[in-house]
Amino acid sequence: MIETPPRDGILSAVGGTPLVRLDRLFPGSPARFYAKLEALNPGGSMKDRSAVAMVLGAVDSGELVPGRSTVVESSSGNLGIGLAQVCRWLDLRFVCVIDPKTTAQNCAIMSAYGAELDRVTEPDNDLGDFLAARLRRVRELLDSEPDAYWPNQYANPLNGRAQEAIMREVVTALDEPVDHLFVATGSCGTIHGCARYKAAHGLRTRITAVDAEGSAIFGGSTCRRLIPGHGAAIRPGLYHDGIADSVVRVTDQDCVVGCRRLVGAEAILSGGSSGAVVSAVAGRLGTLAAGSTCVLILPDRGERYLDTIYDDAWVRAKFGEIGHLWKEKTRC
Repeated sequence: MIETPPRDGILSAVGGTPLVRLDRLFPGSPARFYAKLEALNPGGSMKDRSAVAMVLGAVDSGELVPGRSTVVESSSGNLGIGLAQVCRWLDLRFVCVIDPKTTAQNCAIMSAYGAELDRVTEPDNDLGDFLAARLRRVRELLDSEPDAYWPNQYANPLNGRAQEAIMREVVTALDEPVDHLFVATGSCGTIHGCARYKAAHGLRTRITAVDAEGSAIFGGSTCRRLIPGHGAAIRPGLYHDGIADSVVRVTDQDCVVGCRRLVGAEAILSGGSSGAVVSAVAGRLGTLAAGSTCVLILPDRGERYLDTIYDDAWVRAKFGEIGHLWKEKTRC
């Protein structure tokens, strides 16, 4: 199996993202904070790592043949963009199954890479979930397309193995042990990989899963969600009991407030799941010991949320007047 990208071409730029100190976000906290900037992968998110690992692994095994095979996957954004980039570089046809929640910008980016978009229109339930419908459509395409391959990010072990590199890069970059790691959960690839690395190296890092209210990953009741990127309507195959030491659930409003606080304090323009991580940490400040080292994995960039999270009119329409929540300093 190919475990690292080629040494030339755009895929060689995947991984090795910066780890930066956050000195302004939580003023007064006795803990130290760092952010892993996954937005600086060439496709704009940590899903680039998954896309490279899953596709190159299938090429190496013979399941995919450049110039002939088709990759079919369900995605509302970041993984679709990562796969579109990898498939363009490897001369593979890519069909991405999307739904009405997929933004026009994400559709345009995937199309620019040459991806074909196949849209489902009917939600699975009255909460507006489309994941099950997208997966049914993936299976239909697999049955009808010759030489088609489904990476299946929710169950593919290569997704989790690719994300082990995030934890390795964090540990290598820091001189002190990592006491707390905050990870947004969706396909569970990142938290799966980080947990594997932690176990393999005997680390004492406490991993906190940041999930969306209304997500099915860690159980509980579901509800309608606005902000994509974290949470899932089904429990992914990569999930296992004990995958996290603790779980924090955040609302759509928390995502907005976290993003706005982050860009205001640290000039980091990040996506919705990054805002979820920031808000999760803000809610745990009182539990962090003095001098502890905390790492926030920030999954993607904020340009894809300019017409939602960073649009004042959209925020007012969805949540009312909440600007004071990110203008106030976070209490420690």
